[in-house]
Amino acid sequence: MAKKTYTYARPTVDAAQVLGAQIARARRARGWTAAELGERVGVSARTISSLEHGAPTVALGTAFEAATLLGVPLFGAEGPELAALARQGRETLALLPSRVYHRREPVDDDF
Repeated sequence: MAKKTYTYARPTVDAAQVLGAQIARARRARGWTAAELGERVGVSARTISSLEHGAPTVALGTAFEAATLLGVPLFGAEGPELAALARQGRETLALLPSRVYHRREPVDDDF
């Protein structure tokens, strides 16, 4: 069976390439090979190569783990600042409905 292909939005591809380049730069600065980073993350050197080339198909957890191990800041924040952003996100979500339902009647936005 053929693998399903998906076309990603330009900002998605750009973000994956930015993170990949940051990871590649940090890995090389530490003098680690792709295989060494892959061993630390628990993936193959090929997956690290895909990540560094900006493949949006690499698992989010894999990308974040590689960035964390290399000291690449995620969302422009580090340590306690990143934890505070996560807490703020959870607090905001707690204020919103937990489910969104399909509207049965069309919205009348003709003012």
